[in-house]
Amino acid sequence: MKKFLAITLAMVLLASACLAFTSCGDDGKYTVGVCQLVQHAALDQATQGFVEALKAELGEENVEIEIQNAAGDTNVCNTIIGNFVSKKVDLIMANATPALQAAANATMTIPVLGTSITEYGVALGTTLTNGVVGGNISGTSDLAPLADQAQMILDFCPDVQKVGIVFCTAEANSRYQVDEMKKYLASLGVDAVEFSFSDSNDISAVVTAACEQCDVLYIPTDNTAASCAETIGNIVRDKKIPVFTGEENPAKVCGVASLTISYYDLGVATGKMAAKILKGEADISEMPIEYAPATKKYNPEMCALLGLEVPEGYVPMDVE
Repeated sequence: MKKFLAITLAMVLLASACLAFTSCGDDGKYTVGVCQLVQHAALDQATQGFVEALKAELGEENVEIEIQNAAGDTNVCNTIIGNFVSKKVDLIMANATPALQAAANATMTIPVLGTSITEYGVALGTTLTNGVVGGNISGTSDLAPLADQAQMILDFCPDVQKVGIVFCTAEANSRYQVDEMKKYLASLGVDAVEFSFSDSNDISAVVTAACEQCDVLYIPTDNTAASCAETIGNIVRDKKIPVFTGEENPAKVCGVASLTISYYDLGVATGKMAAKILKGEADISEMPIEYAPATKKYNPEMCALLGLEVPEGYVPMDVE
């Protein structure tokens, strides 16, 4: 009897582990839910890379991927993720921090992979161990070295005295980047002033104020700011103020330069992680966060407009 109970318990534990972190489907068919915070170039590229890599790894006929966009609304992220959990999808891909937070709050059993996340510890209010979140969460980070981003500003503007950091208060990872950039700029002898906004309705007034008080602006990898890059560009062109960004896509519209990663490649890396999880080749609770290499890029049109000399080691962006 004891032996029977032991075998039964082992089978239950095995089944629970299987449900927690893998699909365990015998037919090799999988369903994946993608929640993307907002439509803009970087997040679009990450989603595209994820979808293409996952289909390549599993076979297009073996995976059904449902992509939902929250249009920048955190509450909509919660609804989308809730629907995925109700459908019992095999894996959730959360594109941007609010989507990841919604997924972390909604399920402890369905594997959740984040992408376009700057700092997982900040996003989830936890401490990583050797780069591992643990539980049912892992993913990829879009964080380029912030010390190098601070130096980038001085590479182009060696006489800068005051940098205005423009960011959305609704994005936890932006707050992290702001705090770190202020430290790095201070170490370089440069003052940094925060200019925050709560949503896109405030951005024109905030950017205008920043231009009037600062020599240079810096925008972290902030999804709300990135989605308003054209508005920012119209203001800074008129004010002749250089803008440096945490990723390439807004820099193509309003910036001088960026220390950037490929969001498409980041999505591809996330898709490959997903395939390993679904095929049972990896345990998500042991998978460390992955990072992409950064490249120094400049916007030729903005540099010409502002009369800025391009330092060595920077390559031109493909600006349409």
